[in-house]
Amino acid sequence: MPADQRARLKQWLDRGEAQLHPLTFPQRELWEVSPVPVEDNANHICCLIDVHGLLTERECRAAIQRVVDRQEVLRLSILPGKERPLQMIRKSCGINFEFREVAPNDAQPEAIEELAAEIFRAPFDFVQGPLYRAADLRRAANDHVLVFAIHHAIADGWSLGVLVQDLFAAYIEVVMGSSEALPPVPQTYTAWGATERAFWQPAVVEQRVEFWRTKLAGSRRMWNLPITPGPPKRWLSAIPANLTNETRELARQTSVTFFSALFGAFQIAFSEWSGFDDLVVGTPVANRTRQTARETMGYYAGIVPLRGQIDRSRVAADHLRAGHQQTIDSFANAIPFVELARALGEQSEAGYNPLFEVRFALQNHPMPEVSLPNLSARLSMRSTGTARFQLGCEITEDRRRSGSRLAFSREFVFPT
Repeated sequence: MPADQRARLKQWLDRGEAQLHPLTFPQRELWEVSPVPVEDNANHICCLIDVHGLLTERECRAAIQRVVDRQEVLRLSILPGKERPLQMIRKSCGINFEFREVAPNDAQPEAIEELAAEIFRAPFDFVQGPLYRAADLRRAANDHVLVFAIHHAIADGWSLGVLVQDLFAAYIEVVMGSSEALPPVPQTYTAWGATERAFWQPAVVEQRVEFWRTKLAGSRRMWNLPITPGPPKRWLSAIPANLTNETRELARQTSVTFFSALFGAFQIAFSEWSGFDDLVVGTPVANRTRQTARETMGYYAGIVPLRGQIDRSRVAADHLRAGHQQTIDSFANAIPFVELARALGEQSEAGYNPLFEVRFALQNHPMPEVSLPNLSARLSMRSTGTARFQLGCEITEDRRRSGSRLAFSREFVFPT
């Protein structure tokens, strides 16, 4: 760290303008066991918020500032430490926001996507911070696209819903002329991290590691190929509503969860496609079991390995039931993934995920759609165009459709 930055940091710490905290377990995963460097834009979470209604630059800036004041991760930077990096949380700071008038020639959807991609791919300065950037691409006085790029170290998928809720709650306050700040979150991200570290003492971790030694014994890597730079290949499609409803009914009839029904179907389909009957898959879990964590932005999500062994002598319903029980057992014995990899002796190796190469995710975290008098907003996710897994299958539940007509999308990612 340059001498001037070091001196400024010392002043902040001495004056109480900043505090240092250890990394949380999910943050450590990015630095210690991720297959791609932490600075790679594969670790950027990207979204667009289409806003229809009158919105001014002043209102945008004021609303974002109130969200930054409430959510400490938006004031977070990462400093090098003796053993591992440290979080630095500033008591207050300005916003990282750009307001851009979009010329008519650049207002078409394809041009907007290109402008957003530039914002998504730009690297972050971990020491200087912040680890997010926002822009308002104004196509007309009542037609805006808010672009957010957020590093995974400070956010997960759930955080985007929190961001939208906070942003428009702040906007309402600004428009009404209120000077009141947003209420503080019930629990800060660093407080959650401290609680997790206090719980996951070595003795507690070791109690669960034996389950994983037995569970993963004999599993092997399917492909001895590293994840390579460059854009992945993706296939996007929607699962029809009637098939969605039939899957829910299948889950009910076989007494398994909706996740287990989808995951079991994925295992069978993958086995038929690849020829592998023994598969270890990593699946994300929200890790927000306490109500106090549900209003806070941050990287909470953990990874749980799920091992499935296909027995072709069983009927599909029996496979779903067996897989469901194995999933329950795995979730019940989950420990922070970085600690699991360490306990099992898995060494970090560039380009390779420890323990698994395939990711399966059911994304069903809250994703609000805002509708106010003279203003509406809808959030949609975007990809940076880089891969973190040999193969990824992501099914996203869209709860914004009417009635029971739930739509799903799936995404397969193959590094080139």
